[in-house]
Amino acid sequence: MSEHSGVSGGGAAEEGGLPFAASGAGFAPHPDETPAESQKRDRLLAAFTLIAGIGLLLAVPFALQAGSQFFLPLTAALVIAIALVPLLEWLERHRVPAPIAALICVLLFLVAANVALASIVVPAWQWVQRLPDSVPQIQHNLEPLIQFYANLEQFVDKTLLNFASAPVRQPTTIAAAPPRSLLDLFTTSAPSALIEMFFAILVIYFFLSGWTRLRRRAITSRSSFGGAMATARVIQDVVDDTSAYLGTITLINMTLGLIVAGALYAIGMPTPLMWGGIVALLNYIPYIGPVLAAFLLAIGGLMSFAEIGWAMVPAALMIGAHLIEANVVTPLVVGHRLTISPILILISLSFWGWVWGTTGALLAVPLLIIIQTVVNAAGKPDIAGFLFEHGTLVADPGEARSHRRESRDQSG
Repeated sequence: MSEHSGVSGGGAAEEGGLPFAASGAGFAPHPDETPAESQKRDRLLAAFTLIAGIGLLLAVPFALQAGSQFFLPLTAALVIAIALVPLLEWLERHRVPAPIAALICVLLFLVAANVALASIVVPAWQWVQRLPDSVPQIQHNLEPLIQFYANLEQFVDKTLLNFASAPVRQPTTIAAAPPRSLLDLFTTSAPSALIEMFFAILVIYFFLSGWTRLRRRAITSRSSFGGAMATARVIQDVVDDTSAYLGTITLINMTLGLIVAGALYAIGMPTPLMWGGIVALLNYIPYIGPVLAAFLLAIGGLMSFAEIGWAMVPAALMIGAHLIEANVVTPLVVGHRLTISPILILISLSFWGWVWGTTGALLAVPLLIIIQTVVNAAGKPDIAGFLFEHGTLVADPGEARSHRRESRDQSG
């Protein structure tokens, strides 16, 4: 009887009535176990797996956010290091030792980053200092708009008073006290920032200096030739896609910034190079960055020009240049190889922006490219198939009834 039951259980597995056995998961049914009991067990195991996976997905963002002082510089350093790998390999092909080649890459990156930040931060600090003195001019430029909203607010208040017994209370806002001096700002935030920056630089250097050994070890440690080739292909795809995206987008953003700076110089906007740098930097953030850049240019225009028409020209120039870049230049240069779903970009942007703020938003697309490349090589999890398809989680009801009927007939 036990042999007969074992054959019956195997036949049910072959016909697809037992989910995990049919999917090759290695969970063979017990000889005395009915198909219904096997299905309940498999559904319980699947439920535990789903609960554990959901719990992990919910816990990871909070862990990344709580440990941002460690994870943020580490992640940024790894992304930058991956983007610098082609330069490192070019230097190594020209017989430059790996430690020296890594040092050259780090120094070139630091020089470029410091030049870019210095050209933006120093003039921007001057604009921030000018902002209190420019408030009357901004109010003068916006006086028609302010008057319109003031009249609208009075109309709404009068209307509400006709339906409410109590007067409408105006909300009170408490402005946060800004730093009173640059020294105050430096002493409150600079030490931790300097430590994180030093840690990131060290990570970039040691990652690049040991890149060749790391890649060779990851490939040669595979137990099969196919696994070694797949690992090498994934590593190369990650490096190629990340460096190609960052290199291409950097060139496009620099060109866009220079064009905007030239147009602002032509209309007499102060510090046009700073504004061009802001446009280039914020253009790394899809969708939100250009909107923020246009808003800042509108504020700068209100501070620089006496008429509201001229004050809106800088923002209009930036929007026009961005529309040409986003709809013509970037699709033509980047092509279809690095085309990413806009939904995935928005999800990545909102997720990393929520976890790490502005820096996370800057890293959103490179991280999405890395994750997407690895997932495409490893195989995408078919959650819908895992939940609903025959042979994965839920057996076909008709076949399940047939198996139960066969089991009763055999036992009888």
